[in-house]
Amino acid sequence: MTQPSHFDLIVIGSGPAGRRAAIQAAKLGKRALVVERGRRVGGVSVHTGTIPSKTLRETVLNLSGWRERGFYGRAYRAKQHITAEDLRKRLHITLDHEVEVLEHQFARNAVETVIGAACFLDPHTVAVEGAEGAAIYTADRFLVAVGTRPYRPAHIGFDGDNILDSDEILHLDRLPHQLVVVGASVIGVEYASIFSALDVKVTIVEPSAGLLPFLDRELADEFVHDLRDRGVSLRLGCKVVAAVAEGPGRCLVSLDDGRQIRADMVLFSAGREGAVQGLGLDACGLACDARGRLAADKATFQTEVPHIYAAGDIIGFPSLASTSMEQGRIAACHAFGEPSHAPPEFFPYGIYSVPEISTIGMTEEEARERAIPYECGVARFRETSRGHIMGLSSGFMKMIFALETRRLLGVHIMGEGATELIHIGQAVLNLEGTLDYFVENTFNYPTLAEAYKVAALDAWNRMPRQQLSQRVADLVVEQARRAVGD
Repeated sequence: MTQPSHFDLIVIGSGPAGRRAAIQAAKLGKRALVVERGRRVGGVSVHTGTIPSKTLRETVLNLSGWRERGFYGRAYRAKQHITAEDLRKRLHITLDHEVEVLEHQFARNAVETVIGAACFLDPHTVAVEGAEGAAIYTADRFLVAVGTRPYRPAHIGFDGDNILDSDEILHLDRLPHQLVVVGASVIGVEYASIFSALDVKVTIVEPSAGLLPFLDRELADEFVHDLRDRGVSLRLGCKVVAAVAEGPGRCLVSLDDGRQIRADMVLFSAGREGAVQGLGLDACGLACDARGRLAADKATFQTEVPHIYAAGDIIGFPSLASTSMEQGRIAACHAFGEPSHAPPEFFPYGIYSVPEISTIGMTEEEARERAIPYECGVARFRETSRGHIMGLSSGFMKMIFALETRRLLGVHIMGEGATELIHIGQAVLNLEGTLDYFVENTFNYPTLAEAYKVAALDAWNRMPRQQLSQRVADLVVEQARRAVGD
């Protein structure tokens, strides 16, 4: 009987956590194998999640002429008749490129890959069922990074054409005229705003009283105002009790308050669950929660079985591609006794809606809960010269500073380029910088990054003077004099 192939590390799943762990292990001189159940490597991130949804967003913004409507009016279109095929073309090109890059990274680092579904036979052995049959592999250590799949409750009549989940929405053969989005999750909000930019009539149904409760409330309220201004209907505090397709392009959504909504398409995006089906967790001593998630140490990403690690969406919040990559790398380092930094306390959270949202650090509500004396500064993009040049009518930045130390506590941005702009705030926040940095330093002009200075000066103007350093006070006075002179 042929002996099973043995590896130092077997990674189950080739998404952000899995790929980073495997490559890190290879760089440490270890033999690593990546098992991927999909047809190609990349995982959910490349094929149904991060990359496809962001590609769709960029395609919609380009073809619809969204970024130019501030100048030419809401009726402006870069392409008059946009079809589902138009959206798919760019998607396929992007995904092919992402897969090629990942395959090259694996080859360059001598990471072996196998396509098939993995199942634990015992704590150190997996069987992989592929197109050519089953193969057995053993390893000293494992990383489970299988990601998640859309949650599909029984009362939603999924049919893959009229009533869809967030994976199926990427394979549309037609664009809807009216779309109901069930669940104001990050994914739901992103798709709702993307289709709204195509002038699809969108209705969001959410059982909670507001959208995205983890955001700073002022930021969330600003986003809701923007959605409503574009004609998006919000049914908050309502629960969907049934969604059925009555025929091609005819869907009926029933709410718990007795109301009904008719549309030609429904997207259900109320949560996800771990993709652990068929993984044989019992055989290796692991168990998942009701949503299929695994428990792992948040510093090392070890599970309760010491030689088995878990990272990425399968362990729950924050479920970001960026944090998953770091989790995978840290897990691989810990597995082989190599030093690695602890996950940062503050990391940027990006929501690729239209407009973008990005945030880092404390919200105003959290600062109040911790009884930290604070002050806020706000800058609106339309107040900046770059905002005028770009034709922006919405978008704003909010910064929160501690009164006693003037340290930056949080940055919250909604608007064009938010997910890029946030990194300036991230650097200052994690380096324990203060309001002084933004007031004393020069930003390129004209840029949206100038909003940092505008918001910082706004906070300065609100602060009690005894909280400000003489250096900052003198500098602000000098800047005011120059402005008058100009």
